[in-house]
Amino acid sequence: MSSHLMSRRQALGATAAAVTVGALGFRLSAAESAAGMKGRINHSVCKWCYPSVSLEELCKAAPSIGLRSIELLGPKDWEVIAKHGIACAITSNPEVDGIGGIGKAFNRVEHHDRLVKGYEDWIPLAAKAGLKNVICFSGNRGGMDEETGLKNCATGLKRLMGLCEQHGITLVMELLNSRVDHKDYMCDHSAWGVELCKRVGSERFKLLYDIYHMQIMEGDVIATIRRSHSYFAHYHTGGVPGRNEIDETQELNYPAIMQAIVATGYKGFVAQEFIPKRADKLGSLKQGVSICDV
Repeated sequence: MSSHLMSRRQALGATAAAVTVGALGFRLSAAESAAGMKGRINHSVCKWCYPSVSLEELCKAAPSIGLRSIELLGPKDWEVIAKHGIACAITSNPEVDGIGGIGKAFNRVEHHDRLVKGYEDWIPLAAKAGLKNVICFSGNRGGMDEETGLKNCATGLKRLMGLCEQHGITLVMELLNSRVDHKDYMCDHSAWGVELCKRVGSERFKLLYDIYHMQIMEGDVIATIRRSHSYFAHYHTGGVPGRNEIDETQELNYPAIMQAIVATGYKGFVAQEFIPKRADKLGSLKQGVSICDV
């Protein structure tokens, strides 16, 4: 284990060990009731979109906004949110020697040993903290064809499925656009991601369907959700174009999209992942949660 990951493990301490989904239940329900939420969508937010708001501040604001989760956090932050009774719907990813992020990940076999090592350290920590989903990425194409990418990703991911099954953790690969934000990213269409899920062949590997990214790449959002929802473990929002507020200033009909998600029987989380343009950042966040609370 790298010294970086070891320090994260030590930072968890006894508190993280006590964090379980059941233990959070009463706090999460209280947040929902306080904010007047309907209870059909479990609301989350990606912390990285609010760099000027500390994690402590966001935790304190969460109940009044209706948030049950703050996500894409690493081990050093899990104890902070646990103290406030907030879940982490999906964790960030481990990186070992620069491998594991968006650009360099599972589509190259030369990365697999380092990726497996990083996730073998990370997955038990997440499980110990009562968490359920861990993010992962395909990596960039770099001239690689689609079939080779599928084959390589499946080979690497299969090495982790036994550990995921043992600990009740789902590895979730994010669908990202390669036109605007993440040039050359390989897992940039839902059909490619679904095919990868089929090849991995485990319920412990699924997709993060990012509505913003997939609107840019392929559109047809509601039909895709209806058709492929069994492969989606998590959802992200964002206004198109611009990745800003999800209100009337952008093109997606988020209430209709949320209704489609609810109709599939989905019980997981939907996370706001837009970058607010307004001065009142938390006001924009609260508006986004309200729009999605169908």
